[in-house]
Amino acid sequence: MDDGIVFAIIFVGLAATLGIGELLLTGTFFLLPFAVGALLAAFASLVSPWLGIAVFLVGSAAAFFALKPLARRLDDSTPNPSGVGANRLVGEAGVVLEQIPGGPSQTGLVRIGREKWRAESSSDAGIGVGQNVSVLEVVGTRVIVETR
Repeated sequence: MDDGIVFAIIFVGLAATLGIGELLLTGTFFLLPFAVGALLAAFASLVSPWLGIAVFLVGSAAAFFALKPLARRLDDSTPNPSGVGANRLVGEAGVVLEQIPGGPSQTGLVRIGREKWRAESSSDAGIGVGQNVSVLEVVGTRVIVETR
């Protein structure tokens, strides 16, 4: 078998292994540039094994530097963990659908976006139907609100 075909098969296997490793293990764009370099090298190896090795090195470096800004941007845009799940509602506006009586553990109903939530007033004063409220806290399956 020709050396170029052997190198091409090796580089295709390396590209597949690195690509799968990126998907399953890292997710940080560390292995992906090397997978891209190996895939490019597979084609170049058909011309010459030494060209394949050179293309692997140059292609991996180029892909690494090309993907670095994207990786940095994705790292910077990760959401704040406090805004995950129900805590995403903190600070959101809502409208009272069912009166919220004043006092502890007295609940009414509010609409926040398209969702309906049981709500407590943050003060001892009740909040009437139709009033605009802001979510201060999420406690279990209910929200603590104040009038806007």
